[in-house]
Amino acid sequence: MFHSMPTGLLIAISLLLFAGGAGSQPLRVTTPVKLEQTSPAVPPEAGAHTGVVAPAAPEFDVKAAVDTYLAKVPPDKRAKSDAYFEGGYWLTLWDFLYGAAIMLLLLATGASVRMRDFAERIAPWKPAQTALYFVQFLVAVSALGFPLTYYEGFVREHKYGLATQTFGPWMRDQVVGLTVALVLGSLLVMALFGVVRRVGKSWWVWGAGVTTVFFAFAILIGPVYIAPLFNTYKKLADPKIKETILSMARANGIPVTEVYEMDASRQTTRVSANVSGFLGTERITLNDNLLRRCSPAEIQAVMGHEMGHYVLNHAYKGLVFFGVIILGGFAFLNWGENWSLARWGQRWGIHGMTDVAVIPLVALIFSIFGFVTTPITNTIIRTLEYEADLYGLNASQQPDGEAEVDLKLGEYRKLDPGPIEEFLFFDHPSGRTRITAAMRWKKEHLRTGER
Repeated sequence: MFHSMPTGLLIAISLLLFAGGAGSQPLRVTTPVKLEQTSPAVPPEAGAHTGVVAPAAPEFDVKAAVDTYLAKVPPDKRAKSDAYFEGGYWLTLWDFLYGAAIMLLLLATGASVRMRDFAERIAPWKPAQTALYFVQFLVAVSALGFPLTYYEGFVREHKYGLATQTFGPWMRDQVVGLTVALVLGSLLVMALFGVVRRVGKSWWVWGAGVTTVFFAFAILIGPVYIAPLFNTYKKLADPKIKETILSMARANGIPVTEVYEMDASRQTTRVSANVSGFLGTERITLNDNLLRRCSPAEIQAVMGHEMGHYVLNHAYKGLVFFGVIILGGFAFLNWGENWSLARWGQRWGIHGMTDVAVIPLVALIFSIFGFVTTPITNTIIRTLEYEADLYGLNASQQPDGEAEVDLKLGEYRKLDPGPIEEFLFFDHPSGRTRITAAMRWKKEHLRTGER
């Protein structure tokens, strides 16, 4: 999408991408039908089901097993992955600074006021003026931010071998994304300015509530109505993989009867899957890279993780967590707007908080808040992802499949960062963290004779 998009919309899109699904099923650990076992046979001395817990298998060293897996990645590929991911740290800063410069440009040059005046001349109705202003604003911001969007989303992705699209199809996706943002963003902005005009000083509390409800709506419609705008979805044809996944779903209380495949390979080489929806919209989707590049054990490990998101209600929990952050963001926005307009509002030609010309200032203040709170939002997502990892290990019982797919994720995510680095910059657990969890699970199940 467009890196210079207003922060509120970026958060909405991030929630859409993050949400693995929603559901109300309780946590349960089950034993699915397996397609393939990748662990070595359990030696007799490792323990048996005798009612007495056997000692941990002394020959299985978790750290050594993790190091062995990480050593499977050649040094040149590790260096390439590290360079890609570490470069993202700087791009986070440049995205923030570049976006801030665009917002200040729109304010200081009077462009925002001219867009407001144009909207007021064309549309007599306040909500229509708000929507018309927002369309101008988002198109202008997207155009000004396009050089950085093009570099990050096209040039850099191809440089590191992660993108498969030529410029034409990539540009088509950008236009579709912009169209979706125009429609959804206009609805959100109209609602928010309606709140500001009606409730007075407490607008920021009500605004946070409206925004959170909007995100919930976006999560609901995203997999069914938005995702198909970018990719083709079809029923998974391989009956062996399909039936195993459905067996896992039934065992974990997920009410689905079909598995879908989407053509992610037209855009990227990355592997992914998701379990999404609720109230009859539930669906399981695997991307074709996952099916083509991964073994049955790896697919099971990935699906166990995604089912964990659903069963553990991570979409709902994430909405609550981000709702609190959104409330904090609106409180900061309320203070920041009052402070800024008292000093520069007259110079910018902005009449107050109900003036739509204030939107660049809103985006700037939100971007400052989002930039500062990045480690917090990363930690929330990373924690939920780790919970899904642990659930997935119990659901799939494929620790080696988990480790192998973690190496594939390491093609674009640094495998072995330092603890502070992981805290600040990682919104998913690192490869070492995930493989350590898998090998620890494996050791404890060797200990009880279950593997």
